[in-house]
Amino acid sequence: MSNWSVASAVGLAGVMAHCGGSPVDAVKLLVGAMASAPEAPEPYAALSELWQQRRPELEAGLGEDGSLSTVPARAYFSFLEGDMDDAVMTLGSVTGVRPDVAWGAAPWFGDARLLGAVSAEALAEACLRTLDHGHDLDTDEMRERFEPWFHALDVVSERNPVPESLAAMARLPRACGRYERSFALCDRADAVERVMWTAVARATTWRVMGDLDRAAAALESALLLDPANWSLHLDLADVRAEQGDFAAAANLVREGLEHAPRELSLRAAGAAFRTRLAGSPDDLRALIALAPELANTTYRNQLIDYACAGPKLPRELVAEAHRIRGN
Repeated sequence: MSNWSVASAVGLAGVMAHCGGSPVDAVKLLVGAMASAPEAPEPYAALSELWQQRRPELEAGLGEDGSLSTVPARAYFSFLEGDMDDAVMTLGSVTGVRPDVAWGAAPWFGDARLLGAVSAEALAEACLRTLDHGHDLDTDEMRERFEPWFHALDVVSERNPVPESLAAMARLPRACGRYERSFALCDRADAVERVMWTAVARATTWRVMGDLDRAAAALESALLLDPANWSLHLDLADVRAEQGDFAAAANLVREGLEHAPRELSLRAAGAAFRTRLAGSPDDLRALIALAPELANTTYRNQLIDYACAGPKLPRELVAEAHRIRGN
């Protein structure tokens, strides 16, 4: 939509609002203009006027309308009402669905009133919502679109450095390939208090970057902070397996099972790592029995690959495991 079309959409929405048309339809028209030029101030000015003039109708209509075409406007209305937490989280939701639009370029998103009031917890939740739908954000175009978000992270993490929230925030720049920003948030969190989640955030970033030694060291730090956390034992075991140290991986799983003896993923991983080490048919049978129950098929297939590379395994068992992998 060109600048002329944005102006036309704003004008048409104004006519609709003043002539008794549906205010929700006017909102949808304005959101279309926002999507075409998120940085343009005119649609927001029109929304503000609409909110002042026909707020009761809008509240009723938006409450019944669950479509994506009104969500960016709802975020702005929350901003107008001073509910900065809801405004940011709502914008995170629409960004997660449509990251191809630079919603964060909206003038209100960089406003000092918002950045001075939004909580670290809400901004962290908003960051997680931007990642909900699994879009690839590691491109130059996405990094440019998310610059306003990175600025918000800098401001809020300086003003309100809640370690757990900063660790969650670090996921967004990591997904965009901005690893230095992810580590900077971790450094800021550690300066307040060392917590397990920050160590995990560091480990995940190092792992994405392919530095398994540093990923393992960070996970070891996390385990020192939360030694009874079975998931950390499994994460570190997976890194050791990637490094080819299946003895260490199997031992870490055994330690994890002491804290969560029924955990399916631990039991399956232990069977896989022991099979890779010793070529035990019994362990491969155990993995074959457990594998169909694993919800994460990518992880299931990785465990099967590890196990089937074990020494001197019966061919019929390997074939059976491969059949599960193919399903």
